[in-house]
Amino acid sequence: MSDVVTIGQRVEGEFLQFDTWNLEARLSLCALQPNPFQEFADRTPVGRRLEGLVTKLIPLGAFVRVADGIEGLVHLHELARTPVEHPEDAVRVGDEISVAVTEVDRERRRLALSRRQALLPGDCPGLPYLTDLVAQAAYAESQFGR
Repeated sequence: MSDVVTIGQRVEGEFLQFDTWNLEARLSLCALQPNPFQEFADRTPVGRRLEGLVTKLIPLGAFVRVADGIEGLVHLHELARTPVEHPEDAVRVGDEISVAVTEVDRERRRLALSRRQALLPGDCPGLPYLTDLVAQAAYAESQFGR
């Protein structure tokens, strides 16, 4: 017996297939429900800065929950301004961090995030916040006369 529906109950679902051997229709009840990832993708453009909770560390980086049911991966090279060898060198599970959305893959339901791109000037005292080559050149000239 199912916990989702009862015998004789009317339901709406998306037709998947008909099993001719068992004479059963296969329906998807979930297909008609709103997809939280698609809704998130619709309202969240690439480049948006979000706050999130670090939920898991893996050798490739850290997973960060940015909304209910929505997690994205911050790749190891996107965890800090300076290179780190292990995600533990930059964040811990339970940390609240700022991230920027770098890619939304609707088909594979994957979200790529960057902590490095979300850092603001005050987040790392003593380090200039430079976003493009022109700014880097201007900074070098002002500091080193080049």
